[in-house]
Amino acid sequence: MGERSDDEENWMVLLRKAVKRLHFGRWEEKEEAAEDIRRLAKEEDIKRRKLMVELGVIQPLVDMLASDPPRTQMVALQALNHVTSASLTNKAIMVGAGIMSKLPKKVDSLDESTKQEYAHLLLHLTALATSGFPLTSSTIMIHLAVRILDSTTSTTTINLCLSTLHNLSLGLDNVGGLVTCGAVHSVLRVCSSKESSEIALSILGNLAVTVMGKKALENNVMVANTLIEILTWEENPKCQELSAYILMSLAHQSSTQRDKMAKSGIVPVLLEVALLGSPLAQKRALKLLQWFKEERRVRMGPHSGPQEGRIMSTYSLGSIQEVGEGKKLMKNIVKHSLHKNMERITSRANGLGDSYSFKSLVATSSSKSLPY
Repeated sequence: MGERSDDEENWMVLLRKAVKRLHFGRWEEKEEAAEDIRRLAKEEDIKRRKLMVELGVIQPLVDMLASDPPRTQMVALQALNHVTSASLTNKAIMVGAGIMSKLPKKVDSLDESTKQEYAHLLLHLTALATSGFPLTSSTIMIHLAVRILDSTTSTTTINLCLSTLHNLSLGLDNVGGLVTCGAVHSVLRVCSSKESSEIALSILGNLAVTVMGKKALENNVMVANTLIEILTWEENPKCQELSAYILMSLAHQSSTQRDKMAKSGIVPVLLEVALLGSPLAQKRALKLLQWFKEERRVRMGPHSGPQEGRIMSTYSLGSIQEVGEGKKLMKNIVKHSLHKNMERITSRANGLGDSYSFKSLVATSSSKSLPY
């Protein structure tokens, strides 16, 4: 007990000296003090962090972010991230100290480690947004997160920025800022990375259910090809499910979007997901296939009985032959896709051993409910 008391006393002495230098020292002393506070706050002791805040360390640390020496900014950032970690109260005090006005407008001059620290800081701040704390300057955070996301190749930094954008995408008031700052394009760009795809798709899913977010997705040329590619990720069912969800949101009551998806080759991919995907992915793929089937019926119109003469009079012989060839081509595509899928099912069944027959696998397959 005596040893523990001595350690506590030494810690208090070091902290008080650091706080004094932080408030009244020269820039070099402030930097050393910030380093001491960072090191002390790194220890998982909430009471110590609370005491630091009571001694007023947050305001001078926030002010140091506006200083010219990059090293000073970095140390202050690290100290703030540790002091405010796991404490909404400390985060709120940091906002009250004017942290929003100290965030950089550009990231070109920042090195990778500084970008990562700012990404950590932004994520800490958005924890306030998810708790209901009013953040009136969320656009500033969105702008910085998107700029860092566009300028980094670090998976850790990318995922920190995506987590920040995801937290902000949960609030309807932030949708306008996300769209205006170009978050849709930036998030789509990293969707194809399997280390970041799940959270990126979650952001797009949150945006897809809003009018402004859906419009931004519809106008982006990357959407169809990117999401269809993700539908082929058999080893990542969660991403398949999220991709199908976004595609459903876009295709619903929009023949333009369905036409765009069809031209991008979505139908064979949906057939494969309907056969081999997770239960939720299968359900969503089948719903999309149903919409495409209904779309095809509407475009082709009735083509039996009395309607035949009208069709003959409307189209030339060459046009009818082209329609027939198109139907034949579509049937061949579907047949080839089904044949390929059945081969894969057979292969999987063989891999499961003799006790699990191919016949039983076919009997439990969702192919019976396929709309095509």
